Amino acid sequence: MLWAARWWLLPWPGRTESLVLIACADLLFTIEFLQVHNRLFGAMGAVLLLATGSYLSFFHSARAVAAHSVWSVLSVVVLSVRIATGGDGVRLAIAVGLLLTTVVTAVPAFQLLYWLLRMESLSDPLTELLNRRGLENRLPQLVEDHPAVCVISFDLDRFKSVNDTWGHRIGDIVLMRTARRLRAATPDTAVVARTGGEEFVVAAPIAAADARDVAEALCRVVAAPSETAVGVTASVGVAIFDATVCPHCQRPTPDRLLQSADAAMYRAKQSGGNLVVLDDLTRPPGHSHAPGGG
Repeated sequence: MLWAARWWLLPWPGRTESLVLIACADLLFTIEFLQVHNRLFGAMGAVLLLATGSYLSFFHSARAVAAHSVWSVLSVVVLSVRIATGGDGVRLAIAVGLLLTTVVTAVPAFQLLYWLLRMESLSDPLTELLNRRGLENRLPQLVEDHPAVCVISFDLDRFKSVNDTWGHRIGDIVLMRTARRLRAATPDTAVVARTGGEEFVVAAPIAAADARDVAEALCRVVAAPSETAVGVTASVGVAIFDATVCPHCQRPTPDRLLQSADAAMYRAKQSGGNLVVLDDLTRPPGHSHAPGGG
């Protein structure tokens, strides 16, 4: 009741306050169950730990759910031992313990299943990179966490002729090769996605001064010779925002960064491909960058 009143009357609780609430609830639940005179009835009260676990799985991270699950299992073990030492029999204690363990660990099991399904919906099955939806899911956090963000859009040049000449199987191999190269050439902090048939995006915390060099290096990585006779180049568009250069500039939205990178990529393609075009969103309008060689 006190928590409900606090939630109603005061501002929305922060992450720390919410975790403290659930930690106190878990602790008080277990203490209360241990004080119940009927040991079997007290043990069955551990089912209430499922409620706090569900709250954590909805509002908090997997680490918080894991910590809650460990506490829940320890509570079940203690309550089961209490049954066994209270004269109700070891078999009953084991049965109750197994039943309650299954119940209180259902939340992390469901969260794992949800995570697997979510990862499946956010990833590209061919290249195992993020898909467009996965990129849109990850990019806002990247933009929020770093003062400088660079979004680099790639479109493989004349890829249709690869499929027409060599077949779709070879085309898929080229796509997988490109995905591996981009992933290997970018740091762990980068977000790499396949956003369309032959389109890829790399988003990373890169300073404006380094954006062109990084993009041109990745352009060369894509076009590097391979073990097969099929080589490709890429048209590359770059959108960069660097708050360290202009602290008072308005930070662009993730959608604007993507749109600017795509527009720059299409300008590179119209100029013949195998080219890098950069759009610096930190600069005032009218200060555009000329295309650079790939």
